[in-house]
Amino acid sequence: MNAAFPPEQLSPENAPAKPGARPGLTILIAAPRGFCAGVDRAIEIVERALEKYGAPVYVRHEIVHNRYVVDGLREKGAIFVEELDEVPNDAPVVFSAHGVPKSVPAEADRRKLLYVDATCPLVSKVHRQAERQLEKDRHIIFIGHEGHPEVIGTMGQVPEGKITLVETVDDVAKLPFTRDDKLSFLTQTTLSVDDTRDVIAALQARYPDIAGPKAEDICYATSNRQAAVKELAPGSDLVLVIGAPNSSNSLRLVEVAERCGTTAKLIQRASEIDPAWLDGVGTVGLTAGASAPETLVREVVDKLAEWREIDERPILVTEEKMTFKLPRQLVD
Repeated sequence: MNAAFPPEQLSPENAPAKPGARPGLTILIAAPRGFCAGVDRAIEIVERALEKYGAPVYVRHEIVHNRYVVDGLREKGAIFVEELDEVPNDAPVVFSAHGVPKSVPAEADRRKLLYVDATCPLVSKVHRQAERQLEKDRHIIFIGHEGHPEVIGTMGQVPEGKITLVETVDDVAKLPFTRDDKLSFLTQTTLSVDDTRDVIAALQARYPDIAGPKAEDICYATSNRQAAVKELAPGSDLVLVIGAPNSSNSLRLVEVAERCGTTAKLIQRASEIDPAWLDGVGTVGLTAGASAPETLVREVVDKLAEWREIDERPILVTEEKMTFKLPRQLVD
């Protein structure tokens, strides 16, 4: 693990500038960053479905939360819809990486639709955990952000009234359950590691017998990207996070940087960077959420290079080698 470099060592402003030279800018680039295995898999599922079935292929909700990715798939023949009633009976449909309530595949089966489930396997694991807790007659406390597709999908795995959503420690204090109730907890996979730890601690303090998953539900990619930001933010004057405003894991990266005391900005493309942000800045930390492709990282570096002399330095916290199998119906 690389320690974050002190700003005084990195800042090009400490070196004497050559006459007429552009000011320097050090870019600390997080590693890992960008696409995770679940996103890679989801995008490949849509592309393979287009190859196998031909266009159009319908996709329920954004396959992943990134406009660049969605627009690219749309150009290849994907049609993105909100609900299954927008899908013709003879068209294939893909469910997004965030997962869906049980009612969605049930409706697809009733209509005899050809569908492919691109739910991230780590989200599917949480779904299976929910089913097991239900079998044990435990009420589930689910830690997540209300309205997020993954939360809707996970809560839709169990009957209404068997699962309760909490977002904060304050929400835990308002729960109506007693210490004698049979309870369990699960979490959304893209939460803040630190915030979630606090909520779990509050649950365990109030309900000592509450059951939890054997392994952390927050996915490896979310944890790794937050760890990388914790390494680079203290040595940066500004952190840029490439991601969508509806991307939970990208928003968490902004929060992590800000908690390190560094100004952070969420951007979707390089064109959103305001040159004024670089006033007095000698070091920029750069990362990308799990749905943002490496193309956009290079686009941002190229944009910064239009204004400053660039010195790129990787901040490596770990190497990711995770891969997931494709659905059987798309494998020749």
